[in-house]
Amino acid sequence: MKINRVLRETFTSLSANKLRTGLTVLGIVIGVAAVIAMMSVGQGAQNSITSQINSIGTNVLSVSAGSRARFAPGGANNVRNIRELTLADAQAMIDPFQAPSVLAIAPILEGGNISAAANGQTTTTTVNGVTTSYFSIRNQQVTEGAFFNDQQVSAHARVAVIGVDLATTLFGQTTNLTGQTLRINGQTFTIIGVLKSQGGSSFGSADNQVIIPLTTARDRVVKRPGTSVDGIYVQATSAAAVPEASTQISNIMRLRHHVAVGKEDFSVLSQQSLLTTATSITGILTTVLGGIAAISLLVGGIGIMNIMLVSVVERTREIGLRKALGARNQDIMTQFLAESSFLSLLGGLIGILLGWLISLLIGQIASAAGTALSPAVSLNAILLATGFSIAVGLFFGIYPARRAARLEPVEALRYE
Repeated sequence: MKINRVLRETFTSLSANKLRTGLTVLGIVIGVAAVIAMMSVGQGAQNSITSQINSIGTNVLSVSAGSRARFAPGGANNVRNIRELTLADAQAMIDPFQAPSVLAIAPILEGGNISAAANGQTTTTTVNGVTTSYFSIRNQQVTEGAFFNDQQVSAHARVAVIGVDLATTLFGQTTNLTGQTLRINGQTFTIIGVLKSQGGSSFGSADNQVIIPLTTARDRVVKRPGTSVDGIYVQATSAAAVPEASTQISNIMRLRHHVAVGKEDFSVLSQQSLLTTATSITGILTTVLGGIAAISLLVGGIGIMNIMLVSVVERTREIGLRKALGARNQDIMTQFLAESSFLSLLGGLIGILLGWLISLLIGQIASAAGTALSPAVSLNAILLATGFSIAVGLFFGIYPARRAARLEPVEALRYE
């Protein structure tokens, strides 16, 4: 049976009932569009998180305090107190003899949901108290002004570098702000710089923050006595030296905190480990979303099978006449498979376009909401959705095609 004849008869048969054909194709369209949209959203989320982590640098580690629970005999739970990180811990990490792979350290004090007011506006923000090394370790940049210096840290100066989102909220602009003042928890600070936009993520926006000297944060904002800190950023001498730096830091911390291997009350994470974990999580999320969306493709395939079965019943006399005139079982089966495959292919192509449009719409909505999510329609997603839709058409078209091919000519001609 020639291909052009098969195609001509396929078009003729499907166009005979346009509404039914359209509704059948719609099931595949929805399925493919859902798969494309969900996978593009998952890929976009992965790209966003990866970009956020990579922006910090591949040779950066973060040290944080951790808690461990010990179970006493008899089932009673004794929770060991959390050993806080201190400035002394941070200084020990920069020792060139104990940690030759460490280039710089940056202790940080964090304060969340802190009140900030200026220009008659009030909002809540995140306040980070840091030393000057923080800016280079975290690859921070300013669009205007400058970062504070070591003298201002030593002098407990009330100076601040703010994010662009906070600047927009309080002042309605992101330029000409150096020299302006704002109040943080009732304390007056002078703005000396505005951070370059870093975008947001599922962990919050890096543009809604205030960075002030660590000493000032301890005395006036966070108001934490002693020398404890919330975390320590560590910069290794190179990306290749990160494993050695991690080992050296762990050895120093075990010695200082008097803990054995496996009993650590701290954690050391590299950006690479965070990147691997984030990629794994978003990969699983994308797979789950794609799998859920693929269910609609199966529903669309069942719709194709139902329509093809109805078509077999309606065209029983036609099938019988063809077979009486010499058509082989293979010819009848090819015809019905061609029709089901065409339905799924057409639905797949329209679904790709619709899924791409949905992805663009989701990206626009996320952008309007201030979320750094840019759905990415990948070639793999398109090929997967298209291939799956064709496979669905073939799979669910086989049974109706075989049923049509097995009809006896005499019985088919007698069918009313």
